[in-house]
Amino acid sequence: MTASLSEVPPADGWTVEDLEGLPDDGVRRELLDGILHVSPSPSTAHQALVILLGAALTRGCPEHLFVSQANDVVLSSRRKFIPDLLVVTFDAAKKPGGKFQAADVVLAVEIVSPSSQSMDRVMKPALYAKHGIPFYWLIETENDLSVTTYRLDPEDRVYQPTGAFSGGDTIRLAEPWRMEIPITEIRPRNL
Repeated sequence: MTASLSEVPPADGWTVEDLEGLPDDGVRRELLDGILHVSPSPSTAHQALVILLGAALTRGCPEHLFVSQANDVVLSSRRKFIPDLLVVTFDAAKKPGGKFQAADVVLAVEIVSPSSQSMDRVMKPALYAKHGIPFYWLIETENDLSVTTYRLDPEDRVYQPTGAFSGGDTIRLAEPWRMEIPITEIRPRNL
């Protein structure tokens, strides 16, 4: 069944297929167990951070991977999230549509916004881990810019922290590829 936003939501909840029938109007729609979540437009600092971090990740990204932003990640027929930034396999990035399965995603990055705190800090990492996404980064901007990086424990399907970076730190990691990104390089001027 294809629903429209003017109709009553489907009795058994929304599906990814239902969302595909909605107009392409630029609204950010995510699904959590069939419940539709609509987010307000991100702040200018948020968007600048996405651009700066995306460029920094792209510079060192290996040929078999691809950095993108704000693409659908389908976890199941009733779960779909849109990470702020993501790294996917290059083969998946070549497919048309800009929609990925969890198995295509190597790294999901979420920037905490006032309207997404619980989702970004608790719900999304739990579900990304459950669906096997190997790496997760959580970026906080409330008091200062901080980046916490995580790696999936494949046996327990939970994320384990691999680093916490803020202030004048440099993000130094060996996985998912060797990288060194100074926090000052990704901090927007208006943050």
